[in-house]
Amino acid sequence: MLLVIDVGNTNIVLGIYDGRRLVCNWRIHTERNSTEDEFNALIRNLFANDGIRPGDIQQTIISSVVPPMVGILDAFCLKYLGRAPHWVDAKSAGVMPIRYSNPAEVGADRIVNAVAAYHQYHCALIVIDFGTATTFDAISAAGEYLGGAIAPGIMISAEALFQKASKLPRVEIFRQPESVIGTDTISSIQSGIICGYAGLVDGMVARMRQELGGTAKTVATGGLAPLIQRAATAIEAVSPDLTLEGLRLIWEKIESRGARD
Repeated sequence: MLLVIDVGNTNIVLGIYDGRRLVCNWRIHTERNSTEDEFNALIRNLFANDGIRPGDIQQTIISSVVPPMVGILDAFCLKYLGRAPHWVDAKSAGVMPIRYSNPAEVGADRIVNAVAAYHQYHCALIVIDFGTATTFDAISAAGEYLGGAIAPGIMISAEALFQKASKLPRVEIFRQPESVIGTDTISSIQSGIICGYAGLVDGMVARMRQELGGTAKTVATGGLAPLIQRAATAIEAVSPDLTLEGLRLIWEKIESRGARD
C-alpha cells in the first residue's frame, strides 16, 4: 500500500492507496511542534480504526508547504515505517513542465493539484485550492504548469475581520447566506465573506481564461470548495481528493521511471 500525505499550514491530509484505489483518508490539524513519536501515536489510532497496519505501508510520498514538518515526518517514516519518504517538489515530481520563472518557488501542493487535474481532464485548466491561502493555478492545453495567483484564504480573511473590527462577532461561515443583502450583522458578515469570495473567484477565473485564450475548465478542491461553488458561477467541478490523487500519480510515474532504469 502507498501512504500519501499533503502537509498544509492548517491541516494535514493523508490517504492510503491500494493500487489505484483510495482505501481511506483522514484530515488532521497541523502541529509544527509535535515529535515523530507523537505523530506516530496519532497515525496508529487512525490506521487502527480502518484496519490498516503500519506493516501494510510499502512506500510514502509527501508534499509539504510547512518546512518544520519535514524533519518530523522524515523521522516518523524512518523509525516507524522502515523507509524514507519521497518528497515532492518541482524537480522531483518530473511529470509536468513548470514554466514558472523560478520553478523551485512553486508550492508542492500546487504541482500535485495540477498533475491530478490535467490527468483527469487533458485540457487547459484553472485549478483553485481553498486552503489556508486560496491559490489559482493555470495549466495549458499541452499540460504545462504556467503559474497562477495567491490570495488570502477565506478563514484568514474572516479571522482578520473579527480581530480588527472589535464590534463584529465571529459567525458561522460554513453555509451560504440566503441573500447578498444582509438584514442583520451576522447575515451581512456571511454575505461579505462568502459572496465576496465568490466574486473574487469569478473575477479571477474570467481574467485567467482570457489570458489562456478564452477557454479553460475550472476545478476546485479544499474543504470550502463545495460552499464557494454554490455561490460562484465559474467553478465547473469540485474534486475533494485532488491532492491525494496527484500524489498517487506522481508516485506511479516515479515507479515507472525506476522500472525502466
